[in-house]
Parts: sequence; structure tokens; C-alpha cells
Amino acid sequence: MGKRFVTIWFRHLKTDWFSIRQPSLRSIPFALSVPDHGRKVITNVNECALSKGIEPGMVVADARAAVPTLEVLDDDPTLSEKLLKAISEWCIRYTDIVTPDLPDGIIMDVTGCAHLWGGESKYISDISLRLKNRGYNVRATIADSIGSAWAVSHYGESLVVERGKQLEYLLSLPPAALRLELNIAERLHKLGLHQIRHFINMPRSALRRRFGKSLILRLDQALGNEDEPIISIQPIEPWRERLPCLEPIVTATGIQIALQRLLDTICLRMLKEGVGIRNALFTGFRTDGKLEKIEIGTHRATQNAKHLYKLFEEKISMMQPDPGIELFMMETLKSEKISAHQEKLWDTGCGLEGCELSEMMDRLTNRFGHSPIHRFLPSENYLPEKSFRESVSLNETSAIPWMRGRPRPLQILSKPALIDVTAPIPDYPPMLFRYQGKLHKIKKADGPERIEQEWWIQDGPHRDYYAVEDEEGQRYWLFRSGHYQENEKPQWFIHGFFS
Repeated sequence: MGKRFVTIWFRHLKTDWFSIRQPSLRSIPFALSVPDHGRKVITNVNECALSKGIEPGMVVADARAAVPTLEVLDDDPTLSEKLLKAISEWCIRYTDIVTPDLPDGIIMDVTGCAHLWGGESKYISDISLRLKNRGYNVRATIADSIGSAWAVSHYGESLVVERGKQLEYLLSLPPAALRLELNIAERLHKLGLHQIRHFINMPRSALRRRFGKSLILRLDQALGNEDEPIISIQPIEPWRERLPCLEPIVTATGIQIALQRLLDTICLRMLKEGVGIRNALFTGFRTDGKLEKIEIGTHRATQNAKHLYKLFEEKISMMQPDPGIELFMMETLKSEKISAHQEKLWDTGCGLEGCELSEMMDRLTNRFGHSPIHRFLPSENYLPEKSFRESVSLNETSAIPWMRGRPRPLQILSKPALIDVTAPIPDYPPMLFRYQGKLHKIKKADGPERIEQEWWIQDGPHRDYYAVEDEEGQRYWLFRSGHYQENEKPQWFIHGFFS
């Protein structure tokens, strides 16, 4: 699994912050200004002012002549850095590696984090939504490199740049998307090179001679060919062990021995510190300069070297040691504190706190990916399809208990399906129903159970649920929507399937 990065662009960072502090500014055009040789010059504007033709660089007197209702406030040159630092520290909830990108952005290394939110789309959407709800106008993108994420967030539309496809997203963007110096971008435009596609395939020597090394560097950074290190706002102390080889290793047995030694060493260190591994990277440095990497993740922090070895062992075949590996390195990408749990003398069951469950999930995830494994927690909502949510980790708990008073189906539809029902009136269970073209004659039924939305939500009718069993012994969960009306045929839905 390769690296993934997120860049967040705050389109109007300072004016958004002033609007948060003074909500009355949101609906009027306003700008920030600084003194410049005896006159005031605009440095930032909000969306409303921008739509009326007010732009940074204008003299305040000229701007007020054009828009008399313009409100002008004094700018603080240090505000951007303070805001980005504070927001970066807030973003650590999403990843450990976050750094401000002055003057109006944030960069995040999110490798191995998105699955905790149910995938990259949900991950990036959650970040954007939370910042927007706090009053910031943002655009965020996740990609394989910082350069491609920055380019698309500033000049593109996508939230997620698919792995290995950053070139496709870059081709239609302007040269400025590569974070070029202003004079270089202007020279490219003067030559008619208005999009990256117009010059990306030109000989590198010609581009370097005409525009300098910086253009080549920015291109390679955007394409992911050049690493771009970032320093987290809260530096992380790496858990890293190295094992040099007396002779280059070319066999799977040699790799296994090196892996076992590194895991034993790093787990012993972490055991003394009370820390466990969540994500680990095993790297082989080949004699030809190439790197061979395999990575694993766990659902709960662990110091169990044998368990970690089994996770890595299944991926050793992915490493290509030829012409030989001269150095091995084990690096903990993510670690967590481990708190000791009180052992129970007579309780031999395996619950969520048991290591057997988490280790089994680690093995399944390592083999099949995260998508087949889900854990749910109760949610504060009466409607069945909204009464649960997906957990982000094994350690997450809910303040409310599961509803146990009435039976619930093992499988529930995310959206109830409309069915044809024959039923006595007004409140008797149905006698038969048709679902997906098949007729089901009901032999047994239990109900009704009335379920309504919360009292403060009034956007739909109540539901009367019935648990029914057909002649084949299959059990279903049906409901009628709303009260029975003599002049209208009631609507019936199927919502779940009992085991």
C-alpha cells in the first residue's frame, strides 16, 4: 500500500475567521487591509465582496468608491500562521502527521487512516464537512503525492484522486497547479502552454534549459516520482529498527529470519514502554537502490511478535529480493499506548477485549481487506435503518445500549422496499405479499409494533411493523406506513429478514 496525502485549501481563511467571530459579516461584502506607503491596501476579501469586483491589491478608497457598503477591517499578518497551526492540531484526530502549508493550506500524511472512516471518500468528506460546519470555505483532496493533491484541491474538482492515476487528473490543469513561481507560470502561458498536457511530454532537457530545475522538480513531486518530506506539527518519535546484512539476501528464508529478528527487537522495546503496534512497515533496501516494502495493520495495538510475524509472512512473496537485499528496516507507522486489563479468574469467554478476536480480525483483514469486516454500535434514532452506525475501531464504545425488548431481523435493508400486500383492515397482519415477483402466503404473524420518529422530527408517518412467517418457514419484517385510510390504499414495505 503506497503513501496517501491530503491537502486542504482554505479559500478565504482570514475572512472566514472574522465571519466566525462576527456572524453579521457573513451577509455583507467586507475586506481586510494593511497600510502601504500612507494608504490602505486590501489583502483579503470574502465571497460577497469578490462577487462585486473587489480583489486583493486594490486601494481601500477605490474599493469603497465602487462598493459603498464595503466593510473594511485591519488585517493581522500573523493570523494565517496562528489559524493554520490551531487547525492542524485539530486535524491530528484524523492522522498523526499534519503540517501547515502557508499561507492558506494544510498537508496531511493519511497513509493507512482512511479505512477507519469507511473509505477514502467518507474520510475526506468528513474532514471537509466538519471544517465547513465550523465556518471555513475549504476544498480538500486525497492523492498519492502532495503535489497532485495540492493541484487538484486548488484547481480541480475531485475529492479523491485514484491510486496511480494522478497524471490523468493533472493534464487539464494550468501550470500554476504545480506550485510554480509566478514568473515561470507566466512564461509558460505566453508560449501558449496553458495546460500541463501541453508541456509534460516535452524533453526534460529542454524544459530544464528554458524554465530551470524547479519546473522539473515540481512535475516529479506531483507525479510521485520525487519524495516530498513533511514535518508534523507534533513530531512523532519513530519506532524503527535496522538490520544490516553481511551478504545480500536473495531467499525467502533469509527475509523471514530478518523479519523475525526485527519484530522481536522492536516488540521488546515497545513492551518496556507500554506501547503497541497499529501499523508497521517492513522495508528491504536492495543493492540496486530499489526498495521492497510490505505493510500490515492491526485493529488493536499489539506487542505480540508471533502474531505480527504471521501477518507479514503472508506478504513476503510480494517482495522481489534480486539482486539482493543489503539492509532490512522495521518501522512502526502508527503506535498506541497499551493499558493493562484486569484478568478475570473464572471468565474464559472471548469478548471485544480479548486478543483472540482482534488477532483473528487482523488475519482476515490482512488477507481480504477491510471491506468484508464491519462492527456496529447503537445510534440514538428510533427508525431501524438509522438506529445503528459503523464503529471505527474495536475500542470504540457507545453511551446507549442496544434495544433488546423486541426481536429484530439479522439482515436489514438500508432502504425499505415497496411490496404488494393483501391484508384485513384496519390493523390486522397481512395474509400474503409479493416481493421481487414471488408470492408469499403468510402462516404466522406477530404485531403490530409501532415505531415513530423522534418527537422533534416531523417529516414522515409512523410505521406499524409485523414479524411474519410464510409457508416455507421464511421469516420477514414488514410494515405499513401511516394510518389506514378508507379512501387510500395503504403502502406496505419489507424491511428485514430473520435468520
